[in-house]
This record gives sequence, C-alpha cells and structure tokens, in this order.
Amino acid sequence: MIRSMLVCGFISLSIYGVGNAQPLAAQSINDASIDAISSAPPSERSTTPDPAIIHLQVLLDRAGASPGVIDGFYGENVVKAIAGFEIMQRLPIDGKPDPQMLSRLQDDRKVIGPYVIVQDDAADLVENIPKDYAKQARMTHLGYTSVAERLSERFHMDIDLLKALNPGAQFAAGETISVAVIGAPRMGKVKRIEVRRKGGEVLAFADDGSALAVYPATIGSDDNPSPVGRHKVNGVARDPKYTYNPKVNFQQGHNRKLLKLPSGPNNPVGTVWIDLSEPTYGIHGSPEPSLIDKAGSHGCVRLTNWDVEELAGMVKPGVIVDFAD
Repeated sequence: MIRSMLVCGFISLSIYGVGNAQPLAAQSINDASIDAISSAPPSERSTTPDPAIIHLQVLLDRAGASPGVIDGFYGENVVKAIAGFEIMQRLPIDGKPDPQMLSRLQDDRKVIGPYVIVQDDAADLVENIPKDYAKQARMTHLGYTSVAERLSERFHMDIDLLKALNPGAQFAAGETISVAVIGAPRMGKVKRIEVRRKGGEVLAFADDGSALAVYPATIGSDDNPSPVGRHKVNGVARDPKYTYNPKVNFQQGHNRKLLKLPSGPNNPVGTVWIDLSEPTYGIHGSPEPSLIDKAGSHGCVRLTNWDVEELAGMVKPGVIVDFAD
C-alpha cells in the first residue's frame, strides 16, 4: 500500500527564464548543425533559443538522456544530459559536446515535425490553478489550463518555445502545428536507481549495470534535505492525490489545516508518485517542469512529469534506490 504524500513540495527561486521567445522556423531547427556546438558551445546566458541547441536537446531526449524541458538554451541540464549520454555510451565523461559524442547521437530523422490537434486535446481543461492549496483542495481536478500547456508537456517542450514555433496558432482542433519529434518511452527493467544529490540527476540502471536512462532532478534543499543511504521502491501511484499537512510539510501560505488536493498534472507531485521505503519520501512529477533543478524541493526527488512517467514504467517494488553525493 502506498502512503500519502506528506512531505514533498517546492521552493521557488529566482531563475533565469526563457521569456517570450521570438518566432522560430521548424526548418531552421531541422537544418541546424549540432557539429558547430563542439567547437563553439553557445553562451548559457543567451536571450533567444538557439536552433542548434533545440536540435541537440531533441536528440538527447530521444536517446534517453533527458535534458528536461526542451527550450533551446544551453544550461546545466543540457550539460548533464550530455554526460548522461556519455555514461550510456561508455564514452569518457566530461559533459562536453565533442565530435565523438555528437556522431553517436545524430540520426537522419527530423527533430521538428507536424502534429494535428484533435478534440481530445481540449478535454478536461481547467480555467486556472490557484497558488493557494486551500483553493486547490476545493477543485475536482488539477488539470491543464490550455491545449498549449498539454501539448508542451506531451512533446517535452517549454511552452514559450511551442508558441514561438507556432506564431498565430489558436491551438484549436484541426489545426496543424510544429512540435518536437520525441521518441517512444524507454523500455526495460530497472534494477537500481541512483539519485545524485549534488549533481541533481537520477540514473536508472539495468541488471547488467548499463544505464537505461538519465534524468535531471530537483533533489531536496538545504532546509529540507533528501534521504541518505539505500532505500527501495514500495510501489507506483499514477494520477496521485496529494495530502498537505502543515505539521509535517512546509508552510504553504496561511494554511494551518490538513488539505487533500485532487489529482492532475498540476498537482504538487505531478502525474506519478514512486513511493520509497523511507517514510513520506518519493520520486515524483512536477506542475512546473521548467523549474526542474532550478528550485528546491522539500526533501523528495522531483522530475518532469514525462520523465517520471517513463521511469515508473520501468520499475517494480523492491527496486533499489541509492542516494549518493
């Protein structure tokens, strides 16, 4: 039996964000050469998405080395994804986009392609998600607030990038838009999960010791550190509800009472809760994927919804979870 999620939450920090991106052409991204990145890595402080970085992020995502949100910016999550791919390929690990690493990553498929919006993409939307947990508790579902939000998560994209690729789009049924061409979820049986606290990443290993997938993660905070040592997976809860208890949790707003929040992608723990043997701790999703490894968590391990959904499909009760510095 999976316990209620009592501890986890997040602390928003001031971060450098994408902002409103300028329009981008899908063809410019498909045609962008990632080879140039090895000789002149772009600045982490760029103010506009780089077509070559978008191309690189999609390829990394497809290879199982998640860059988190595909946004076109060269930051720490891209560096970690490159290092993760090097681990998966048994290459020297330095997190740099060198020619050998890039040659193994590239394929002949497009990274941006068309998608026709269907009526179901507009199903179960909510008008907005209030920040106050007391108001969230009065809702029946913490769903997506727009078709664009739903599709940005489905295709692992920052919503600003999705809109920049589709200027003037109404995101209505029947409309054809441009999206990232991501791969199918990774398959396999995870034997062991390694949570690297200082590095801010989660690695999933097969029985033979090979890395199946690597994900950027928000792991605890200075005030609310994650567990230490070895633990196990108790089970997986999909579309979990969330129990907020101010006596155990962080203090959220002026709430002083026990609150039960409904399920949904904008639930505080996202779409999946992987329950750990350490009481009240788990690996879970996020209502704000762009903040992964850019904001502190209240002890738990936070991934994007799509990454934790993929990981949940590869784990069973009893899988070992090692927390390492």
